[in-house]
Amino acid sequence: MERSAQIRHSRETPGLTIGEVARRTGLRPSALRYYESAGVLPPPARVNGQRRYSPDVVRLLRTVRFAQAAGFSVAEVRTLFHGFGAHVPPPARWRKLADRKLTELDALSVRVERMRRALQLAKECGCVRMEDCDFDIGS
Repeated sequence: MERSAQIRHSRETPGLTIGEVARRTGLRPSALRYYESAGVLPPPARVNGQRRYSPDVVRLLRTVRFAQAAGFSVAEVRTLFHGFGAHVPPPARWRKLADRKLTELDALSVRVERMRRALQLAKECGCVRMEDCDFDIGS
């Protein structure tokens, strides 16, 4: 195929349909529409009213899934992608958000340990009446 025909063919080839992206990423089409409405994914082009995604969206969605597996909310993922200036490189973005998330996890760990102690005390309680229970889990 001559070069001009290759260029013309690539320009005419529409992007990926929502079903194709869903199959490639293991996500439901409704999740893709949700990520669009939440501002995580850029609005796709439309061809005859149908969404057509760039092939790059598959890689972007892998990053979204990784971030969510690390505990980031959709709002935090949106910040990761769009909440920094274009001059801020991805490693700096990850560091800033990861530092915040690690602080959250430390606080959650303290809370979980306190809950564990409270449940253990309640489980071992031998009181006849609830009013007699004297739970002290410390702070």
